[in-house]
This record gives sequence, C-alpha cells and structure tokens, in this order.
Amino acid sequence: MPLVRIDIKKHSDPQFARNVGRIVYESMRSATGIPDGDNFQILAEHDADHFVYDEAYAGITRTDGLVIIQITFNEGRTTEQKKRLYKAIAEGLHAKLNVRMEDVFVNLVEVKEENWSFGNGVAQYAD
Repeated sequence: MPLVRIDIKKHSDPQFARNVGRIVYESMRSATGIPDGDNFQILAEHDADHFVYDEAYAGITRTDGLVIIQITFNEGRTTEQKKRLYKAIAEGLHAKLNVRMEDVFVNLVEVKEENWSFGNGVAQYAD
C-alpha cells in the first residue's frame, strides 16, 4: 500500500502533475510489484514562495523543473527494488515528460503494516 505525494512548482500544463503521478504509479508497479489499483496520490503545485530547494545539494544541479516525490510504503522492499524504483521513475519522467533526471527527487518512507487505516476506523493490515 503506497501513499504518494508529488510536489512541483506551478506548471503551465494543467495535466503535468497528473502525468507525473501516472508515471510514478507505473514505475512502482514494474519495480516493486504493487498490485493493480493500489494507487493513492496527493498532487500539489506550488508558487515560487512555497517551493524551496537547494540548487546544488549533493553536487546535483536542480532547476525549477524539480519534482519532489515522497512514497510511503510498508516495510520490506529490498535495496535492489528501491534502486530499480528510483531509476524507473527518473527515466520514465525524462522519457515521457522531458523532466531532467537531475530534477527527480525521491524519498521513501517505510512503515509497519499496522500504521494504515483505509477507512471505517479499522487497521485492515493489523492482526
């Protein structure tokens, strides 16, 4: 069960954020095997005053085309799966939306299964 948050600077194409989300979902399916339909995303666009980033942190030059992606997953994916996911997202955004690979920032948050409630006030994955 991933929960995806995607943050970008306000874009001229009103479908851009949704297209980013589609590519992230496809990448999660191919790289980590999440099931079909397991797609929950929060897509947010920000003005310049509310989208702050370091232009050269870790020796990577970033632009206003930066896409920040945070994915909350259940624990258990291997380092290799995570590496495949990062690569699939960056390559997919570059190939399909012309996003610079340097402008793809991904953060994974891993949680225990009992930390989810999908509705009705029930922890569906807890014993």
